Amino acid sequence: MAMPFKDRYKRNKDILEWYDALAVAVAVIALVFTFGLRVVQVDGHSMQPTLLNGERLLMTPLKTPDYGDVVIVDSYIPYGKPLVKRVIGKAGDTIDIDFTAGIVYRNGEALDEPYTAEPTYTYEGMDFPLTVPDNCLFLMGDNRNGSKDSRSTDIGCVDTRDILGTALWRILPFSKIGVVQ
Repeated sequence: MAMPFKDRYKRNKDILEWYDALAVAVAVIALVFTFGLRVVQVDGHSMQPTLLNGERLLMTPLKTPDYGDVVIVDSYIPYGKPLVKRVIGKAGDTIDIDFTAGIVYRNGEALDEPYTAEPTYTYEGMDFPLTVPDNCLFLMGDNRNGSKDSRSTDIGCVDTRDILGTALWRILPFSKIGVVQ
């Protein structure tokens, strides 16, 4: 026996409502991941011990980078590869590094850097003290003696327009999910 028209209409309407809700949810997720959040992968060992090679991070382009934030730099910089580094200095700051003692100074004050693997002993070509130019950031990896960063003449101070965003959360591996510090 065939289903009455009224029942068929109600069932089809319910199915269409589910499809509509699913389409809206997919559109919202696509917009959030296009304009608000992105997933990026750590490539290399320059951020150890904080971040390891292959880990995945959730990043937002909406947050203005601040001191200590981990940022992702676009591959359009002269170095030619995307970078994951920590903000050490902003425009107008004077950065100095005592390579003998391994201490980084910002505006004359030694930085407390519990996130680093070891003190900063590696000189990479930039002369210090250095004043960070307007609209630029001075970035360093946490693995100071194994990191290509703003100390290098290949990278130098990074234009803020080349910053893709700020890392918020580590999302892979699952055993280490949490806020990036």
